[in-house]
Amino acid sequence: MKIIVPMAGRGSRLRPHSLIVPKPLIPVAGKPIVHRLVEDIAKILKQPIEEIAFILGDEAFFGDDVVSSLQELAQGLGAKASIYRQDLPLGTGHAIMCAKESLSGPAVIAYADTLIRADFDLDPEADAVIWVKQVDQPEAYGVVKLNEQQEIIELVEKPKEFVSDLAVIGIYYFKEVGILKQELQNVLDNNIQNGGEYQINDGIKGMMAKGKVFKTGSVDEWMDCGNKNVTVETNGRMLGFLHQDGVNLIDPSVKVENATIIPPCFVGENVVLSNVTIGPNVSLGKGCHISNSTIKNSLIQTHAHIQNATLDNAMIGNHVTFDGNFTSISIGDYSVLE
Repeated sequence: MKIIVPMAGRGSRLRPHSLIVPKPLIPVAGKPIVHRLVEDIAKILKQPIEEIAFILGDEAFFGDDVVSSLQELAQGLGAKASIYRQDLPLGTGHAIMCAKESLSGPAVIAYADTLIRADFDLDPEADAVIWVKQVDQPEAYGVVKLNEQQEIIELVEKPKEFVSDLAVIGIYYFKEVGILKQELQNVLDNNIQNGGEYQINDGIKGMMAKGKVFKTGSVDEWMDCGNKNVTVETNGRMLGFLHQDGVNLIDPSVKVENATIIPPCFVGENVVLSNVTIGPNVSLGKGCHISNSTIKNSLIQTHAHIQNATLDNAMIGNHVTFDGNFTSISIGDYSVLE
């Protein structure tokens, strides 16, 4: 089994956090999004992973440190790491084809801006599986249309009239991903574009036209990391799941002085807490120093220094200094104070 992970986008909806750190490497509940996604998929598949192919953007943004972290991720799962580049943002189908040397055999394709909780077995009768989640507002999503045999016969993007309430979440299984490769090559050769980009859906439609059977897979939880608010919400939900699973989320190196931690919280290594109440649903990355503050429902990355603050629904990046009693401000591009 292979896992193909397109992650070349810069994530403009998550600015300013994605200006320096690629969005898939922003930590949720103490672990980068892409690391958590790949590890969860590997656990769900219940079979050896031979290769993980990562499609990255330009080297200036996705540099050697990113490559090293992804290689370590793959090695930890006993898999080979293959690194590909998508230098131009030409769509999901184009991104997948940047990894065409790895497109053979059974494979899962997963976009690195979503997290799931699930337990399933692959349908042996299906040529492919598209994972979906029932949603309340299907008109805001891409959805699948099913026939009487519960096979997918159409993909519909943001339908104005009701088609189904099963939204595509961006995770796919192909019994032979080489067939998708052939159809996407046809998309590229014939310059078939939607919205000025080459899309995976057009490759899938080509497979359906040739009689390939697509089934749905369902997930228990689908958590988006597309923008700040949903990422903070996802952080809290993931913390809750990990807490229920009995995972230790407080590093033993944490220094505490007159501090209350209300679970679930992740507190990373060498964090210092003084005269604070933290939680629930807070992640503090390594090296943070928090004093005289109350923080809940927030995601704070590494080496932040925060004092005299009352924070709720906050997302704070790396190496930030914040004093709630500020009289002087230095704020960079795309920053938001509300």
